[in-house]
Amino acid sequence: MAEKEDDKGFSVKDRRMFSQEGEVREDAAPEAAGEERTEGPPPRRKAPEEGGKGEEKQEAPWPEINFSGFVLSLHTSALFHFGDFQDPGSGEKKVDLDAAKQTIDILSMLKEKTAGNLTENEQRLIDGALFELRMRYVKEKGIR
Repeated sequence: MAEKEDDKGFSVKDRRMFSQEGEVREDAAPEAAGEERTEGPPPRRKAPEEGGKGEEKQEAPWPEINFSGFVLSLHTSALFHFGDFQDPGSGEKKVDLDAAKQTIDILSMLKEKTAGNLTENEQRLIDGALFELRMRYVKEKGIR
């Protein structure tokens, strides 16, 4: 006969910071109460390695979010849609000109909405990114 496993069920621990009355609970986790908070975003984690015991390795924290980084992120997104990078899931390079155009339009709107509020470097960055992406779109679309 097969051995019967111990059926202990499961337990539930309430980790909410506030009680139903809206007061801070005494047994709330310290990190929930903000006692162990650190500045900046949390560190990124790598997926567990194949065959490992599920241990995670820490990487450097995410870079600071700023206007230039945002513009470069959109620029990279457009290049992805032009097929310059492989899809991480399938490993294929896919061309989606409609998505690339939408990203270019987002950058254009961002330029319009931030007019007069950018530093000289930020202005050059968004102008250069838009020029490069628009020229690439014309080339890919075959418009002359």
